[in-house]
Amino acid sequence: MPVKVLFDSNILFAQIQFKVDIFSGVEDVLNTRVEAFILPQTLSELKGLAQSRQLKTVKEARTALKLAEQCTVLPVKAQPHEKTDDLIVRAAKECSCAVATNDKELRKKLRVKGVPVIYLRQKSHFEVEGRTPV
Repeated sequence: MPVKVLFDSNILFAQIQFKVDIFSGVEDVLNTRVEAFILPQTLSELKGLAQSRQLKTVKEARTALKLAEQCTVLPVKAQPHEKTDDLIVRAAKECSCAVATNDKELRKKLRVKGVPVIYLRQKSHFEVEGRTPV
């Protein structure tokens, strides 16, 4: 049975910036198949970045959107005034997902809530903080 992993936007950019395969890297570090998820808000964020005035940002955001197509959209609605990071934490708890992110502040919030975190270390390999859901 695959492990559910919620992918944050910055981990998608990590594949582009550091030329690592995030999906196989996450599966390798977890030593199991992964069911990849993404939030609608993350897709909206990427679509917004794809409309940027900076060519590099546009290219990276479009590539990240292509990567996001490999994920299932997790239909979680944001509460009024809920920030994306807080939504990620809540969605991960409610759906028993690990979260793949490189965002340091988000990683701290997730660890406080007992959510396993997968992140890219030294721009080359993935590590896990916490115990992954079964």
